[in-house]
Order: sequence, then C-alpha cells, then structure tokens
Amino acid sequence: MDPTRALIRTALNPTARVAPGLAGRAAFELFAHPLRRSRVRESEREVHGRAEVERLTVNGKAVAGYRWGGGERPVLLLHGWRSRASRFAPYVSRLRALGLSAVAFDAPGHGDSGGRTTSVLEFRELALQLQERYGPFEAVVAHSLGVCAAFGALADGLSAGRLAAVSGVSGVGFFPAAFCAGLGLNAEVERALRERIERELFGGDAGGWERFDAVRRVEAVGGPVLVVHDEGDRVVPPSEAHRLRTAYGERLDLVLTQGLGHRRIIAEPAVVDQVIGFVSAGTEAAA
Repeated sequence: MDPTRALIRTALNPTARVAPGLAGRAAFELFAHPLRRSRVRESEREVHGRAEVERLTVNGKAVAGYRWGGGERPVLLLHGWRSRASRFAPYVSRLRALGLSAVAFDAPGHGDSGGRTTSVLEFRELALQLQERYGPFEAVVAHSLGVCAAFGALADGLSAGRLAAVSGVSGVGFFPAAFCAGLGLNAEVERALRERIERELFGGDAGGWERFDAVRRVEAVGGPVLVVHDEGDRVVPPSEAHRLRTAYGERLDLVLTQGLGHRRIIAEPAVVDQVIGFVSAGTEAAA
C-alpha cells in the first residue's frame, strides 16, 4: 500500500464528514497540483532544442511556449497531465514535412513553465492566446487532459479544421471522480471537491461542468474528429472514447489499440502515422 495515499485517505475521509469545506480545500490543492514535472527525454532532446521558445502568461504564471516553423499553417499540440510539449517530438518533423508549423506550450506546473498548479481553463486560455498570435489552426493534436481542454476551447472560440484526440477525457467531470477513486477518497470528499472546483474554477457556476463536457456541446465543435484510445488504458478508460463516439456519430473516427496504455501511446509510431494521416487529409481537402 502506498503510504502517502493511505495518509491522505486517513486524513480527508473523516474530515469531510465534520468539516467538508476544509476537506474540499485540501483535496483541491492536491487535485490542481501535478506534484512532479516531466523532463525532456533523450529521444526528444534534438527536436525540443530546435523549437523557438516564446513567453506566455496566464493568471500571473510565466509559461514556456514553443514553435517549430515560422507560424504558417499552424497545428496546436496540447499535452496531458504531468506531461510536457516535448512528448510531441515524433510529430514535429512530420508536420514540418507537410508545410505545417507546430505550436505548443508547457502548462503551468509542467515542464519549463512557472507556477505549481493548473487547470483545464488555463489550457484553454493559453490555446486562445496562441490563436491570437498565429490565427486559425489547421488542426489540434491533443493527449489526455489536453483533449478535454481542446474540446472546451473549440466550443469557446478556438478555430481548427480538425481534432486528433489521443487517450482523451471527454468531460471535466471525469477528473474529480477519478482523482478520488485513485486515492480511495469517499463520496463526501468528492462532493466537497466538486463544490470547491465550482467555486475556484467556475466562479460558483454549476454549469461549468457542461461547458467542459464535449458530449453536451457537440453542435459547438465543427470539423472531423479522430479518437485513438487503448483498450487497456488504466488512467482514462476506453469508455470515454466510446462516449465521444456515441455523441459525435459519423463525424468521429474511433481507433482502438491494444497494449499501449495511456502514456506510451502518444509516441507509438503506428499512432503517429494515424494522426499525421488524419491531419494531412485535412490539408489535402483544403488544397
């Protein structure tokens, strides 16, 4: 048994029964904090070193942005939780060969960016900032949490021809339930955490859950969607992918893999081929 998880569970579960506000605040601090930063892997170092580094800011936090290419015909890359932009290194050269630029960022608390915490709202804000610099995107390629942020941003003003979603979360409501389940926290803690999220992130608006649920805003997301998900994903279950498929119907192509899990899948050559093929089909259609 993980002693840290056991300690958190022992502290928060009884607290939520007598002081739900205190438990919710403590759970939120853990929920919003990635705890550790991913480093650039050796296989990513050469591509990462070729990026033009840009500076972005969100909620007073300094954010590292990256650009490969001159910014023409941009493709936005959105990483996942406890990840970083360099994880998309296998995609960059392929995108450049198509005449596309790749743009990305390390979210706050991730990679080379400042801050200790972040949220799906900050992902959305940073994506919109990059759109202001480079104009509409040819496509968005996203992984995990980045998928949820991409759907939310596309429904709130981000313009992109198509979306490739790898191991994605379909709605922000998934996160508090998964967080509490992973730590063995009870229903009282989850309820307190959801209330804290509504207060801190949604300004007290319970409708925030729907605004960041791709299934409830299908009409606001234009263009074709590719979803790639592993059947054995233990972090984000494939039911999230099937939920999207049911909602988007023929607009969405679903590709299921086996044995790639949640993190390895993003750099798997066959998956890179699938995503690049999907993106290039959009460029051919535009031409």
